[in-house]
Amino acid sequence: MATASAPKAQTAWGLLLLRLLVGWVFLAEGIQKFLFPAALGSGRFAKIGIPAPGFTGPFVGVVEIVCGALLILGLAATFAILPLLIDIPVAIATTKVPMLHKQGFWAAMHESRTDFCMLLGLIAIACLGVGSLSLDGIRPGGSNSR
Repeated sequence: MATASAPKAQTAWGLLLLRLLVGWVFLAEGIQKFLFPAALGSGRFAKIGIPAPGFTGPFVGVVEIVCGALLILGLAATFAILPLLIDIPVAIATTKVPMLHKQGFWAAMHESRTDFCMLLGLIAIACLGVGSLSLDGIRPGGSNSR
């Protein structure tokens, strides 16, 4: 028999899983920008024409690491979401849109699946909050703990 608290608990666990999913991908991608700079960091940024790749590659890596970790913890989620909502559309515009023109719709859709999931995940967290199973949720007066 379901209790009145079951929907709250389910929502809290669902938001935790969503934050883990989105945060983990950003955290891992940020770390890889430093582990493999030629392929995923400043070298890739230079290849696709992003200005000042020696600065922007590591900068984006730090943003993804810090904001990804904040999402996982459910701490300062609004602060974490905003830079990532800039990061993902830039990634789509600079890597997936050119692929669409060169390789066609299905190739671009295949390669962009993670980017679109991350974008929608960020929007969902922004709309729903981080949930009660988060540092913001357990902090007295914590914000965004719906």
